[in-house]
Amino acid sequence: MSSGGGGGGEEALRREYVIGDEIGRGRFGTVRRCYSAATGAAFALKSTPKAPLRELEADPLDLALAEQEPKVHLLVSAASRHVVALHAAFEDADAVHLVLDLCGGGDLFSLVSARGPIPEPEAADLAAQLADALAGCHRRGVAHRDVKPDNLFFDGGGALRLGDFGSAAWFGDGRPMTGLVGTPYYVAPEVVAGREYNEKVDVWSAGVVLYVMLSGTVPFYGANAAEIFEAVLRGNLRFPPRAFAGVSPEAKDLMRRMLCKDVSRRFSAEQVLSKKNRYPLCPLIDSIAATLNCLHVQI
Repeated sequence: MSSGGGGGGEEALRREYVIGDEIGRGRFGTVRRCYSAATGAAFALKSTPKAPLRELEADPLDLALAEQEPKVHLLVSAASRHVVALHAAFEDADAVHLVLDLCGGGDLFSLVSARGPIPEPEAADLAAQLADALAGCHRRGVAHRDVKPDNLFFDGGGALRLGDFGSAAWFGDGRPMTGLVGTPYYVAPEVVAGREYNEKVDVWSAGVVLYVMLSGTVPFYGANAAEIFEAVLRGNLRFPPRAFAGVSPEAKDLMRRMLCKDVSRRFSAEQVLSKKNRYPLCPLIDSIAATLNCLHVQI
């Protein structure tokens, strides 16, 4: 991975890449298509200006996360084929620029919005790929902390890729994590409660993602952030018969394990994948595992 630093970050970027059209926009930055000047290969360029964070007097945590994203993303870039890879990073006093895999197949949020609930076999496939990505990140001491359909992308071959590590944190030295980070519908109760937490917050979020895929709705609803947080803290997980009419008992049991308020009893990402604790969410799991050539846990 190449990198640019000092005052020449953007200058170095423009020497190595041809910057194209905008393909996405986030809370603080933009995503544009870019091309290697040497090979013509296409990538996604995520640019986060630092000025808006300072001018808007954003939470210091937002600025800190933006500045550490290249280092954290580099740690997990090769963790799993289901993580969006970081190819280069350029930073100067004004902005952080990340050159990433270009995922041209859209995102999971758009898929569910367009199609509604996803059939269980397909949802199982996607859940296995997400669990593989999270297990790889956690083995390297990184928690994503904002797992949601908007941050799950599809590459040209249809494989799921976990991206946007702008909220990620490193816990590799055993340090606990703190701070209200994440998206209300998907954030774990211990985060909402203001307690110290560990990487299992990602498993909670992945459980919400699985619930959304199977039902087309969220498990903890509110009209605003405060109401959503109250629902998350209550943690009353229900499976409305109409929304879950065709969903197997095993899939519901797996979601209960992932959406368990007791962190000590909540599954880890590797437990979601492991043979000992695997639930027959669908018969495709075995064939999926066989194709995950970067999988490091025993299936």
